[in-house]
Amino acid sequence: MKRFSLLLPAIFFSLLASSQQTQKPPLHGKNWMAVTGKPLAATAGSMIFQKGGNAVDAACAMLAATCTMWDVLSWGGETQALIYNPKTKKVIAINALGVAPTGATVDFFKSKGYNFPPEYGPLAATTPGTVGGLCLMLAKYGTMSLKEVLAPAMQLAAGYPIEAQTANSMERGKKMIKEWPYSAKVFLPHAGQTREAPEAGEIFVQKDLLATLTKMVEAEQNALKKKMSREQAIMAANDRFYKGDIAKEIVRGNNEQGGLFTMQDLAKWKAVEEEPLHTNYKGIEVYKLQQWTQGPMLLQSLNILENFDLKAMGYNSPKYIHTLYQTLNLTFADRDFYYGDPYFPPAEPITGLLSKEYAKKRAALITFDKNNANASPGDPYPYEGKTNPYTDLLKQKILLTDTTKTKQGNAIPMQDRTQSAFNTTTSYDDPEYMDRLWRGTTSVEAADKDGWVVSITPSGGWLPACIAGNTGVGMSQRMQSFVLDATIDPFNVVEPGKRPRVTLTPSLALKDGKPFLAFGVQGGDTQDQNLLQFFLNMVEFGMTVQQSTEAPNFNTNQLWLSLGGTKLADRIPRPGEIITSNLTPDSVRSELKKMGYKVSTGNRTSGPINAIYFDTKHGSFWGGSSNNGEDYGIGW
Repeated sequence: MKRFSLLLPAIFFSLLASSQQTQKPPLHGKNWMAVTGKPLAATAGSMIFQKGGNAVDAACAMLAATCTMWDVLSWGGETQALIYNPKTKKVIAINALGVAPTGATVDFFKSKGYNFPPEYGPLAATTPGTVGGLCLMLAKYGTMSLKEVLAPAMQLAAGYPIEAQTANSMERGKKMIKEWPYSAKVFLPHAGQTREAPEAGEIFVQKDLLATLTKMVEAEQNALKKKMSREQAIMAANDRFYKGDIAKEIVRGNNEQGGLFTMQDLAKWKAVEEEPLHTNYKGIEVYKLQQWTQGPMLLQSLNILENFDLKAMGYNSPKYIHTLYQTLNLTFADRDFYYGDPYFPPAEPITGLLSKEYAKKRAALITFDKNNANASPGDPYPYEGKTNPYTDLLKQKILLTDTTKTKQGNAIPMQDRTQSAFNTTTSYDDPEYMDRLWRGTTSVEAADKDGWVVSITPSGGWLPACIAGNTGVGMSQRMQSFVLDATIDPFNVVEPGKRPRVTLTPSLALKDGKPFLAFGVQGGDTQDQNLLQFFLNMVEFGMTVQQSTEAPNFNTNQLWLSLGGTKLADRIPRPGEIITSNLTPDSVRSELKKMGYKVSTGNRTSGPINAIYFDTKHGSFWGGSSNNGEDYGIGW
């Protein structure tokens, strides 16, 4: 009888999960599926599919459209992608993240009084990456011309009815926008009036951007006239952007407004095709980009969690939430100390971090009585037969995050320990912190009947964006993800030519060697938190893809923020802070509080999750897009 009573809560939570109603219907298709952050952008993908394009063509069209519509990104941002190639039956990784420009050194930023590179403006910009990523993907794995794929975006640039969310974002940010003349020209067409940004439904025109895209298409078409191949012609357009007259105007506009770009910075940069990282979770191969993203922490989390019987705990039961939270404590601690650009020495210990043996050791640290406020990075080096070169820094990092040494459990270096650094409210009541935690992007998911699958998480150049001269191209703000202090992360210290470690993290999963899931989400440091819970919702608790995108989840704040803030105190971990959905039962929140958690509640605990599930039993696609945001898709 006692054993039966213990099982009742788990059964209740699992039944509740699998029977929930969704606010949006799932998408269905048998030929193709296109899901992204704006309805018009999903339409752009469908237009390409209807013209015979494959999933790569359609994904590139959606990427172009979202950039043009300022869906928390612009053309000067960065693109991260995973592609499943049905011909080789392999997953391909695309690294189209820009780099720190010439002159972007620790000494430079410290001389200007920064604790991190700035959040906004020309000094926040890495070199543009999205154009190079789009061109590389399209040239190698698409079937159509750049002219065909950019056609929807060019129509949008010529003028489209802007939606309220973006128009209001321009209006809210107009004080900063006015600091940059090229941005004010684009975003504030009603200068001097009470409302200076466009109104919802107004036809928003971007003449400079249209001219830039037209130049790229001209370069491609001229190359085709010279009998160059489709791939060569697309790369001719790429070269005009990075080496030609477009590049000159980007550099001039950046420099005029105080930036550091050089022509050489743009000319020497290129998108890179890489091997993805992966792990096996209960027969499912899950793929992520390399450690220049936070993606491997989801793989680390799965390795730890396979040591527990999650299903028996019950969906979103106190024990389940606690187990996931403690796992994330450990993997975020590793992320925040060991992740960085693999093209710069020393090499990150990614083999050790992803080893199953290391995961077992980390799992053994989890106890079930209370939150571990002092979770710290482990030492993965012995698991790849090496000695940790940063033992002294690791000790300093552990000291920084020792909550017994600092007031109210905040990990702040001695030089920043001022009374103003301590926040006495929970984070959900701290809108500036929440903005930094959730700072958005978009996601693009596409699949076709021939087996091509694409998952992209592009970003950068979000509003309020600094536009580079007369190009219409909003520059990235990704420099802020670097650190200036090796104690925080010795692998992610800013250096010219280096990529910052980003939060952007597309995902693909295979089962029995075939596509199983493509999924992504927006939301800064919460991305892999949300995606981990989404994945487990389907795999452990039998939810449909749409149920899984809408299901209540939680966010942990026990991590170093990757975005925003001007001082170290803005980014420090907040041990035990957890943000739960208002659908989480009071009984669950009460149990979490007893375990030492600082619980806050709201109706938003996730950015929009977009996903495609491959129904191999019926030979069809299921598309899912959460009920939070404008994201949705189209299937056929």
